[in-house]
Amino acid sequence: MSPSQELLDRLDTIPGVGQRVAQAILAEIGTDVSRFPTGSHLASWARVCPSNDESAGKRRSSHIGPGNPWLRATLVEAAWAATHATHTYLAAQYRRLAARRGHKRALIAVAHTILIIAYRIIRDGGTYEDLGSNYFDERNRRATLRRSVQRLGRLGYKVTLTEAA
Repeated sequence: MSPSQELLDRLDTIPGVGQRVAQAILAEIGTDVSRFPTGSHLASWARVCPSNDESAGKRRSSHIGPGNPWLRATLVEAAWAATHATHTYLAAQYRRLAARRGHKRALIAVAHTILIIAYRIIRDGGTYEDLGSNYFDERNRRATLRRSVQRLGRLGYKVTLTEAA
């Protein structure tokens, strides 16, 4: 692993990914990711992507299937560690998805995101730059404001909004 130490240090910038996890990622996918045209192809190979089995309006099994069990186990462990980091995009993503879809599906989604980030770091060079824990709130401010006012209304409060100076 010593020839790839600089790449390992860049992978270590991802929340939840330490030196041991970065080594496992490189051991499983290698330093040349050109065989995967996109990060989605890599996620599909590792089987950390959501399945979509729907026909005639009926949703069937969402089992993700067999893939690379060592890489998937490592990524899920890294995802679990990333959810415990405070004020990060990955932790916010986990909380947002776990509330709607459940704990296990949210962990697989965060593992998928970590693998896509690792793919881009290996392919393009560069380091991880966190989007922040309020990324989802800032992405659509008007919808966040509307949801918050409606929630307070359901609790019995009447809300009048004014812009802060």
